[in-house]
Amino acid sequence: MPIPGSSDPAFRGDATRYNPEELLLGALSACHMLWVLHLCADAGIVVVEYSDQAEGEMAEHPDGSGEFTSVTLHPKMSITDVARISEAITMHDKAHHVCALARSVNFTVKHQPQVEAFHAGVGA
Repeated sequence: MPIPGSSDPAFRGDATRYNPEELLLGALSACHMLWVLHLCADAGIVVVEYSDQAEGEMAEHPDGSGEFTSVTLHPKMSITDVARISEAITMHDKAHHVCALARSVNFTVKHQPQVEAFHAGVGA
């Protein structure tokens, strides 16, 4: 499936299309999420909802070049068993250490997870 891409609007890009920086943040977020879901499934932790708001810090240089200096993931998930919230948070630490993308970049990737109990009909 084609992904419509462009540069960032600050560089005369199309804001309705994905830019490479957004795609990198999305890839880091997705890698982390997939590992967390895998680890939770192996541990029998039922994840009902998952979202993330990844943020990146960049440095821009006088010549127009730039680079990421850090990324922070803000995963939020709901699980069915309130007694396992602490264990579910630990899964984020484990995922961070095995995610190939987080291990491959030359900047810090942090995570600040929130785990809540899911309440049917209310959402978390």
